[in-house]
Amino acid sequence: MYNMNYDVVVVGGGPAGLAAAVSAKEEGAEKVLIIERDNALGGILQQCIHPGFGLTRFKEELTGPEYYSRFTDKAEEVGVEYLLNSMVLQIDTENKQVICTNGEYGMVCVNAGSIVLSMGCRERTRANIVVPGTRPAGIYTAGAAQRLVNRQNTMVGKKVVILGSGDIGMIMARRMTLEGAQVVMVVELMDYLAGLTRNRVQCLDDFGIPLKLAHTITKIEGNERVTGVYVAPVDENKKPIKEKEEFVSCDTVLFSVGLIPENELTKNASIEINRITNGPVVNQYMQTSAPAVFACGNVVHVNDLVDNVSAESEQAGKYAARFAMGKFPAAKKEITIQTGNNVRYVCPHKISLSDEAEKIDLYFRVLHPEKGVSLAVKCGNEIIAQKKEFKVNPGEMNCITVDTSKVTDGEITVEVMKED
Repeated sequence: MYNMNYDVVVVGGGPAGLAAAVSAKEEGAEKVLIIERDNALGGILQQCIHPGFGLTRFKEELTGPEYYSRFTDKAEEVGVEYLLNSMVLQIDTENKQVICTNGEYGMVCVNAGSIVLSMGCRERTRANIVVPGTRPAGIYTAGAAQRLVNRQNTMVGKKVVILGSGDIGMIMARRMTLEGAQVVMVVELMDYLAGLTRNRVQCLDDFGIPLKLAHTITKIEGNERVTGVYVAPVDENKKPIKEKEEFVSCDTVLFSVGLIPENELTKNASIEINRITNGPVVNQYMQTSAPAVFACGNVVHVNDLVDNVSAESEQAGKYAARFAMGKFPAAKKEITIQTGNNVRYVCPHKISLSDEAEKIDLYFRVLHPEKGVSLAVKCGNEIIAQKKEFKVNPGEMNCITVDTSKVTDGEITVEVMKED
């Protein structure tokens, strides 16, 4: 087996991995390696040719390739190394080793001072949500269709129905329309939008594409090729109301029904997984239950903005470098953050208290839409951080900052409170 030695090893070369690797280098780690299974860095952003990236971070509107190229340029400048066309097979947390295969070296064992997991996520498919019907051509995930259209110059259909109002689905509704296809409708099971409001405005409303909330596809028709789908409204229990079912003619169905963090490696390494996000449990340093392993980006929880991914990934890279260099802050106590009223999950999941006071950004999603609210962090019964929001929605991430100097021995809870 071919052996390599690095201070910090990053698994995955998408926006999260790139930001973590650059941050580790800038923090002082001498040797930093990215291991990427594709033939190029950039991850999913390689196929995201639409604008809308970088508004928070760079204060300008960039396409996906323009956004990640800022990081690849910086990675080259600071001396980050990378191993492409390499599939990671195992993470050995005890010996701090990453085992992978590579076309040039064969089986490779990379010895590390610390490891950063940034494998991203994958899409849910028709099989995951069990839509009945035949199995004709013309059925794609929105991301697969995006890759075919944007990177391989292949149109996937002419008359399209999209299931799910996730961001990729809405963006592909616009993209297919611009390419000359007819997007008949976007169908969403919930009675609220699953993605960003700005994507509904820019991708659906601006192009006159109907959005049917509280509806679902009940059946797909077609033998060799999709000929149509049956669409029905759903009741309060999300069960289709069959007597109101209607047939919609189309030749293509795109599924935009959620993302799943790529955590097979994480689970096989016996790292603690959060049951809500299906990603590793992390503290504010993005450190997992395996002390030498850090995680960031969509492998931890599915983000809506790549700007947020970059920020938390820089945190992971920074503290992975400190861990490798023996400069990691010593923890006095660790507190698990609880979810309160109308909060689905919070990331980071834990706060590690040390002698140094810190300001920590807590990212979270709500369970249901609500207007006129306050976001609050409580330590016991005392509110230690609070801010008002006009509205909250499950499709959009919320953030509130807490000062650890205000944290006592009480339990920390994040909740959404209705304003009087």
